[in-house]
Amino acid sequence: MTHDWAADVRRHVPKSNDAAIKGIVKHLGIALQGRDASFVACTDKAERDRVRDGFLKKKLALNNSDAELDTAVIEVCEKMKADRDKSRVTFYYLLAEKYGKLSMFG
Repeated sequence: MTHDWAADVRRHVPKSNDAAIKGIVKHLGIALQGRDASFVACTDKAERDRVRDGFLKKKLALNNSDAELDTAVIEVCEKMKADRDKSRVTFYYLLAEKYGKLSMFG
């Protein structure tokens, strides 16, 4: 699947960090090759929990409460509500930006 992930991010963050985008794409790796895995399903609580546990807690090493992290995930869902398909790269970029962790990716 060929996709311009940077263009998706720029729709929400016009002056985005290209190195961070590339780092997030690299982190997600093979998951981006499957259509379903390359998008976040905000309506699915299990999916939101995976984002919280796998990305925010594990990758970004955040130790905020689940309630705080869930709120952050919901905020990004709201920010991206106009997007029918919510790009996982953009979603993770917005979360990393919120917590000042973009430097982890490049």
